[in-house]
Amino acid sequence: MAPVRFAALGDSLTAGVGDPVPHGRRGWAALLAAGLAEDAGRAVRFTNLAVSGAQTRDVLERQLPAGLALRPDVVSVVAGVNDTLRRTFDIGAVAAGLDAVYAAFAGQGAVLLTACLPDPGALLGLPGPLAGPLARRQRAVNAVVHALSDRYRAVHLHAHAGDWITDRAMWSADRLHPGERGHRQLALRFHALLAARGIATGPAPSPDPELPAPTRAANLWWLATAGTGWVARRCTDLLPHLLTLAADELRHHARGTSARLDLRASAAVSAALAALSATERPESVR
Repeated sequence: MAPVRFAALGDSLTAGVGDPVPHGRRGWAALLAAGLAEDAGRAVRFTNLAVSGAQTRDVLERQLPAGLALRPDVVSVVAGVNDTLRRTFDIGAVAAGLDAVYAAFAGQGAVLLTACLPDPGALLGLPGPLAGPLARRQRAVNAVVHALSDRYRAVHLHAHAGDWITDRAMWSADRLHPGERGHRQLALRFHALLAARGIATGPAPSPDPELPAPTRAANLWWLATAGTGWVARRCTDLLPHLLTLAADELRHHARGTSARLDLRASAAVSAALAALSATERPESVR
């Protein structure tokens, strides 16, 4: 029997950041792959194309061609958070990029996995004026992902809310990526959705970690080494722009016109989705 081909596209979340194993990183997609087919039946051929730091355009331009060449039976596309962390954020470009990626895999008949995610400002515990713009951006990305997931009949995971977000044990030292427990939760929830459709026939991933949680010293070492590099890169690209957005946030709050910012973001989402031509849908999703 032919193996189940599973390809994973996206950014650091899917690349496995926060879930280190002895020979690299694992992550939720690898955990899910093990449960897609019965041990004694079909094998699973898993390919992880996700790259840390990838934005939507990277998924479209670099990961999509490689993914299509694999002709996967199941493909996950989880991206968009890195777009929200750039001064160049454009919800229209995000929508167009995701639409093209989803359409390409739907055209091949692959089962598409998608997810909406929590906003990074809340995860990082930023103060309101800084967190507000990031939350608005992530809500915009989630709204696009929701709409396109319906359009392409994706298996969609609502991961942007729930108790797992506020459970510190689910998150790694950087507070932005899940730890092993968090990755296992994502894999477990995706497996449940796929099993309900009769797609995942293997055992569900265990929610219990295999490896001991990193010590406080290990977390501090990460923050002092890799973590400082991450913060420095984001500060160079995003921080000056985010401070401008925060000033605008404070002005609207002082005037009692904060609702205008939400309306502006909603209008941008509506315009982005309206710009996507329904005639471009492949036959398999009409």
